[in-house]
Amino acid sequence: MPRGRYSLHDPHDHTPLADEHFQCAPGPSGWRYVSRLTTPAGDDSGSVDLTLDELGRPLRLELLAGGWQVRGAALDGVTWVRTDPSGTEAAEGNTPAHAFTGTSPAFLVATARLLRLTPSGSATRVRLVALTGPVLAPITVDQSWALVKTEAHATDSGPLPVDEYRVTALDTGEVHTVHLAGDVVLAAPGIELEDLESPPSVFA
Repeated sequence: MPRGRYSLHDPHDHTPLADEHFQCAPGPSGWRYVSRLTTPAGDDSGSVDLTLDELGRPLRLELLAGGWQVRGAALDGVTWVRTDPSGTEAAEGNTPAHAFTGTSPAFLVATARLLRLTPSGSATRVRLVALTGPVLAPITVDQSWALVKTEAHATDSGPLPVDEYRVTALDTGEVHTVHLAGDVVLAAPGIELEDLESPPSVFA
């Protein structure tokens, strides 16, 4: 069960945003990721709880940030309920998207798991509902993902396969690179893996 810490920062000016303390593991239903976020000063700033089914679809999502809460799942596309800080009002949403995304590294692993790409160089288009801080407002985004290559890196416990993805934002054309090892993000824009207490889990 991988457990560790990511540091999150603004990908453009590198302003520190948060630390994300996480653990994740494959399970009977598919894969689960839980984390808590802290500000650079060490204050609690939110949490992530994401469970995928064996096909990589979101069975259950719960996000907390800035007092806002979003609960969602794959249902007629994706469906979610967003609740305000006072808890007096809840707004439900639904859109024909494939899954959710956001600032948490969990969403990169989830999208890669959903797409299950092979290193052919060809790209696959995916529609996602982005939920980002500070208020978790939902925005539908279209991305293109391609698995560029898979390389084995030597570690103390044996070779570790690392996948390199090319991700393109189709609304802006911005392209960035994501490196994944199993269910751990090694590097991505705005994300640094700072600590890892055990090796990544390898999906079957």
